[in-house]
Amino acid sequence: MKKNIGTIDKILRVVIAIVIAVLYYMDLIVSDTLSAIVLFLAAVLLITSLLNFCPIYFILRINSCRRDREINDD
Repeated sequence: MKKNIGTIDKILRVVIAIVIAVLYYMDLIVSDTLSAIVLFLAAVLLITSLLNFCPIYFILRINSCRRDREINDD
């Protein structure tokens, strides 16, 4: 897997996952179904940020990793 998530993208994903976890912990996400969906989304964001790879970015050919873009442009 080639990296396709840059530093800013990675930080945003982790921050959003933490915010979702805090909202869940404080019982601010009301519905059980909604909370399960949102927790799944938070897990996906956290996992993709740790792996530096997003399958959706791969399919759409998006690369927010600055270093890889500079290398590929040469």
